[in-house]
Amino acid sequence: MSGLVLVSSPDGLLVVDKPAGMTSHDVVARARRTLGTRKVGHAGTLDPMATGVLILGVGRATRLLTYVVGTDKVYRATIRLGQSTITDDAEGEVTFEKAAGDVTGIESALAGMTGEMDQVPSAVSAIKIKGVRSYHRVRQGEQVELPARRVHIRRIDVLAIRRETDVTDVDVEVECSSGTYIRAIARDLGAALDVGGHLTALRRTRVGNFTIDEASDDLIPVSAALERLMPLRHIDADQARVVAHGGPLPPVGQPGPYGVVGPDGAVLAVFSERDGRARPEIVLVGGS
Repeated sequence: MSGLVLVSSPDGLLVVDKPAGMTSHDVVARARRTLGTRKVGHAGTLDPMATGVLILGVGRATRLLTYVVGTDKVYRATIRLGQSTITDDAEGEVTFEKAAGDVTGIESALAGMTGEMDQVPSAVSAIKIKGVRSYHRVRQGEQVELPARRVHIRRIDVLAIRRETDVTDVDVEVECSSGTYIRAIARDLGAALDVGGHLTALRRTRVGNFTIDEASDDLIPVSAALERLMPLRHIDADQARVVAHGGPLPPVGQPGPYGVVGPDGAVLAVFSERDGRARPEIVLVGGS
C-alpha cells in the first residue's frame, strides 16, 4: 500500500499490500479517510503481523465482498520448530521449548496435513464464543477450546529449511480454502514432530485470482471485478428495467451466482437460479 491516493471512480475493488503492524480495520479506516467515504469494507482479515493481499470494497463494490471472502488463498510463511507460543505466532509468549535443530520428518508431516480435514483454529483468533472474541478470552486468562472446522489445504510446498542449534525454520507456501489458519498449521506441525512450533512470518500472496502483483492505489471497476469473480449474463433493455426494480429473469440453466449486465455494459445485479426462476441476490443499480 503506497499511499491510497484519491481515484476517479467511487466504486470498485482495491488490492492492498497490507504492511506489518496494521490491523485490517486500520487499513479500512485509512482508506475511508483518504477516499472520503464511509463505504469501505474488507474481504477477510489478516493478523497485524501478517502482510500481503487485503481486498477492499469501495462504494457499491462493498456488496461484492461476500463473493471474495470464500475464495481460496495462497500464503508464504515461516514456521519455527522448537518453540510453541500462546498465540501460535511470534507475538505470543513461549509456552514450550524443545531442541529442534536436528528434527526430521518435516516434509512427510506436512504432506499428511493436506487435503480435506478438520482443523482446530488458533485459540487467539477472532472467532466469537458466546459473543466474545476468542482472543479476548485468552488474554483474560481463560482456557479456550474451539471446535474444529472443515478446511481444504490443497498443497504445502516446502521452500527452504534452515537449521540452527535449537530451532529449525521452515519456509512454506500454502494454498488453502477460506477459513484455514496458517498459525494452526505451524502449531500442528510442531505437535506432530513433538518439538513445538509457531509462525514467525506470514504473507498472503493471492486471494481468489487477485494477486499481490496487482496491489496498487487504483480501483478495479465494478464491471471488471465482477467479471473476475463469476460468469456474466447479458440482457436486453426490457429485462434491465425489470432487474433495476429487483424483479426476476427467465432462467437460463445456470445455478449462479452470475453477474447480470445490461445492453450498455453496466453491471446491474448478481443472480442465482433456484426453483425454476432466476432471482437477484444483490441489485447494484440505482443508489450506492
